[in-house]
Amino acid sequence: MEHPHVDEPATATGGGLVRVRLEISYDGTALHGWARQPGQRTVQGELELGLATVLRHDVDLTVAGRTDAGVHAVGQVAHTDLPAELFAAHESRLLRRLRGVLPPDVAVTGARVVRPEFDARFAALARHYVYRLTDADSGPPPLRRADTAAWSRRLDASAMRVAAALLLGQHDFAAFCRRREGATTIRTLLDLDVRRAGPVIEVRASADAFCHSMVRSLVGALIAVGEGRRPAGWPASLLSMTSRANDVPVAPAGGLTLVRVDYPPDDELAARALVTRAKRS
Repeated sequence: MEHPHVDEPATATGGGLVRVRLEISYDGTALHGWARQPGQRTVQGELELGLATVLRHDVDLTVAGRTDAGVHAVGQVAHTDLPAELFAAHESRLLRRLRGVLPPDVAVTGARVVRPEFDARFAALARHYVYRLTDADSGPPPLRRADTAAWSRRLDASAMRVAAALLLGQHDFAAFCRRREGATTIRTLLDLDVRRAGPVIEVRASADAFCHSMVRSLVGALIAVGEGRRPAGWPASLLSMTSRANDVPVAPAGGLTLVRVDYPPDDELAARALVTRAKRS
């Protein structure tokens, strides 16, 4: 889910630079989202500081999707442009050295040179999230307490699944988004599925992109159905709205994890980025 910040400009390699793709994981519990903020711990701030410390070179990251405060990731992707000789000198030891300087709730799990046309944000085909919650009286399993939200009422996962299916496809999701000036709220929801495994319910959401707070708002609407407070058709009925629905609850951030970002083959990267930028403009 993206924050209402200015879009990153298009960057171009050249002059001895290479584009480096980073695979990133983090526990967002104590972090104030992705984007750097003065006086706050953020994922971008910790990563750029850690990379600059190891490389002794300023680093500016472009990310696939800016996550909210408290949201986690196991499949986040970012890119940066670095001098070719500098990256080559550090590549073999980079992950180990970053482990020594990054805080324990942020990790870089992969770093490799990619084609100049790769853009972590604009070349992405889809983002995939999982939201975990439990209605068990005992709360989340202790080892999953960071990424599983507790819910005090019993939930009907079957009713939630019916409601979720009605939201699939391309729609204006304004009712579920915190509007950003000049940005569209039209998105293609590729998958929204609800599954129960014992006391744990997982909501899996995939889309070409998500608006700010969209996933948590979709989950909040499904929870209202699961509690029996709303009929299964209620979330889909909100798709006719052109502004945020005040009665849609936003699910707690701690249950949400970005699990994967999909990209096209190398020879389609440039075309995909152009198409995405045109849609966002």
